[in-house]
Amino acid sequence: MTDKTTAPAELPQVVTETVELDSPIQRGSQTVTELQIRKPKSGALRGVALTDVLQMQVDALTKVLPRITEPALAEAEIRDMDPADLVQCGGVVSGFLLPAKTKAGEQ
Repeated sequence: MTDKTTAPAELPQVVTETVELDSPIQRGSQTVTELQIRKPKSGALRGVALTDVLQMQVDALTKVLPRITEPALAEAEIRDMDPADLVQCGGVVSGFLLPAKTKAGEQ
């Protein structure tokens, strides 16, 4: 009998981007000054149209951002977010959805 051992598969690298908030979010005694936004997988985009996310529609971002931010934001916190911060977050999310070829052409 041969013992077949396999090397553990490497975990896929999680792509994240940091957004520094212009207007920090206050959570009781905690102040959130920056967010880590991770590149969403398809499951994090369920229930929203990709075109709405790419166009940074507020309703779409309100659904997606709680699924991909660290610390995780509540929908109410996103609705109360400074518009400039929401635009920053939306830009990051929509940038994650662009194909690598498109991003390479921008440089």
